[in-house]
Amino acid sequence: MVRTVVVGLDGLHESRAAAEWAAREATLRGAPLRIVHVWEPMPEPLAQAHLLGKETEAHWRERIPREAADSIKLHHPGLDVTLEQISGRAGEVLPQAAEGAEMLVLGSRGMSGVGGFLIGAVGQAVIAHTDVPVVLVRAGEQATDEHEPDPGGVPSAATGFRPVVVGVDLDGSPDTVLAFAFEEANRRGTGLEAVHGWSFPPYYVYGLVADPEWHAELVRQEAARLTEALKPWQQKYPSVDVIPHSRLGSADEHLVDAARAASLVVVGRRIRRHPFGVHLGPVTHAVLHHATAPVAVVAHD
Repeated sequence: MVRTVVVGLDGLHESRAAAEWAAREATLRGAPLRIVHVWEPMPEPLAQAHLLGKETEAHWRERIPREAADSIKLHHPGLDVTLEQISGRAGEVLPQAAEGAEMLVLGSRGMSGVGGFLIGAVGQAVIAHTDVPVVLVRAGEQATDEHEPDPGGVPSAATGFRPVVVGVDLDGSPDTVLAFAFEEANRRGTGLEAVHGWSFPPYYVYGLVADPEWHAELVRQEAARLTEALKPWQQKYPSVDVIPHSRLGSADEHLVDAARAASLVVVGRRIRRHPFGVHLGPVTHAVLHHATAPVAVVAHD
């Protein structure tokens, strides 16, 4: 069975950027690209209204996704691109459409005046109910954003990729998150920055104030734990240059900082089988809303 890269398309600017990113990712993987256009039929009163009738609905349902698919084929001539149009609610349709795929790619509006994403309830629901990796791509994302500037400081898609950044929870990160991050870095021929944020246990605080050596020892212990967790993956991917960052403080803040110079940020999401509510976890939620690079959310048990 051929595994595809799936991208959700709604015809808006942010999903066009996501489609372009998905096409580049599919090319890197040597996988076909499947564009899924989800549309909700208009309520009958709107369908009958002037300027919002059947012609307008047909335009959004047929012309815009077709033009987007044609544009992808033009810019990526060797890529196998298919377009599928499905009626229904995106929060329900896209997780089903992504079953068995290598990843699902979604677009997100940039936050006015602030780097990062504006993710609506539908986007969060799709992420929370999709078991394959989901990548969020902000509106305006371009190929040059993923690459290092050229020697003259000019953005260029001809230079090497910026590093991949992965958030590492030493008490909960499963192999699936690290495997995805190492594979993406290896695929891009770039380095991997592994970010681990940690805090002192509450009962250590008073002792640390009086004993700076104790403080230094805990810092060394956390750094050693991170190095040990990464060791088997470095052995499996010897061509990936790994830079571990074990830092005191909030993991999401460190990840957001690292994202400014990254081509991709990888975070985990624990799979919750409860049918109600959206649970992304505080670190993943913060990174999704504030990281400036594309963010891959990898589901795990």
